[in-house]
Formats: sequence, C-alpha cells, structure tokens
Amino acid sequence: MTSVSSDAGQPDREYCSYEQFGVEFFALAVSQERVEAGVNALAGQPIDVGPIGVGPGRLVKLTATGSINQAQITRTGGDEIAFHAVLPVSLDFSVDLQVETHRFHADLTLPLTLTARAMVPATVRLDITPPRAADVGLELRAEGLRASVLQRVVGMEAEVRRFVAKYVARELTKPYVERARTIDVGAAIDKAWATTGLAPETARAVADDFEEAITGEILEHADEE
Repeated sequence: MTSVSSDAGQPDREYCSYEQFGVEFFALAVSQERVEAGVNALAGQPIDVGPIGVGPGRLVKLTATGSINQAQITRTGGDEIAFHAVLPVSLDFSVDLQVETHRFHADLTLPLTLTARAMVPATVRLDITPPRAADVGLELRAEGLRASVLQRVVGMEAEVRRFVAKYVARELTKPYVERARTIDVGAAIDKAWATTGLAPETARAVADDFEEAITGEILEHADEE
C-alpha cells in the first residue's frame, strides 16, 4: 500500500482497494452504536391500543397501555454484518368481561434480527426481521385470584404475544423507523463535501487565489515582453 502524509496531529493514511474500502466503510457505518440508535428509535414509544376482542367469540375486550424500552444489542457471527436485538416492552392492560374488569401487567421481550444491506444508489439499509408471536417472551402477572383464573380461561398469554408481535411489526414500517434504518450515503457525502470540501465559499477562495497568482505572474513578467 502507498502511504499519504496527513496534516500534523493526524495519522498517515494508506491507499487501499475499493473492496477493502467497502468492507471497512460498512463496519464503520453500521457500527453497534449506530444500530442501537436506529433500533431505539422505537424506545419510549407509547402503546395505547384497544379495546380489542380476545378469547372465545372475541366477546372479552382488552385495552392495553405501556411503552417500548431500550433494546439490548449484540453482534452476531458470520460473513454478513448482522445484529441480534432484544426489545423489552412493558404493558398494563385490562380485560372487560362486561360485568366486571380485571387488570394485568406484562413484561415482554421481543427478539429482532438486523442485517446491513447495500443498495443502489449508494444506500445502506438495515433489514429488520420482526418476531413471530411464538418468539415473544412473556411474564404475565394478574391482580387477584379471580384474575389469575381468568388468565388461564381466556388464554391471555397467547393473545398478548400475538398482539405485541403484530404491533411491533407494524411500528417497524412507520416513517420514523424507516428514516432510522436507512442511510443515504450519497446525501451524507454531498453534505460533508459542502461543509469541508469545495463548498461555494471554498471555491470562491480558490478562484480568488488563482486570480491573484495569475495577476502577479503577469505583472512580474510584463517588462520582459
């Protein structure tokens, strides 16, 4: 490789192949910290849904409120740049039996798989595989003995898993999540170039310096003609 001297205080840089640049660029652009920031665009989002029908005949009405919490993310092995995320969700909900209402609390964990993909033109995309209902971890607590009996009768665990898995899958398609999981490399380069490269101000300064140099050269050699 050929080294290129940098400014004082900056490390020397080396030329590399386009392939090596691409690999290193992806590792930098799709770091664990950036992925966490993208996934945690969901964090803090309120859940306020219902009433929806659950149980036999859908006669029982469930109303849920809660929030999505900060995700835990780890890098997975393999050739692809991929991550495993666990998204915690806290829910408080009530079950209306028309004659009485029972209340529950649920702590859920939702596994997500995130894989970095290259797209054209010049875009990095995080594909997110939402969890299936069967993948959702659930700890359900009922308030009172009768509520505990109700929990077994209407199959609350399965209903809550299906509901939350569907909710998160829908949230992943929202515009604010789309923005967080898509990196427009071309737009980012244009912005950086305008800030530190040949921006209009810089271009004018170059033009002025060039004009001054040419004028000086002409005056210096005017008497030689």
